[in-house]
Amino acid sequence: MMSLMILQAVAGAAIGKAGAAIGAGLAVIGAGIGIGKIGTASLEAGARQPEKANHYRMTAIIIGALVEGAALFAILVCLLGING
Repeated sequence: MMSLMILQAVAGAAIGKAGAAIGAGLAVIGAGIGIGKIGTASLEAGARQPEKANHYRMTAIIIGALVEGAALFAILVCLLGING
């Protein structure tokens, strides 16, 4: 709630729009790093215990989807800051 009020206060300023664009970029970079770490951990776990590989793969897909959802929400908030 507080961050929304701050975004509304600086939406008219050019520096606020630049900050929102930088925030969207950081959200994408963070999601990419997170999904990369999830994939790495899933492959390593599957290599250690091949009989559980399907379980690790499904868990990685679910966690990856949650990371993507959080990143898209962050991008949406930043875009609202730019256009608001």
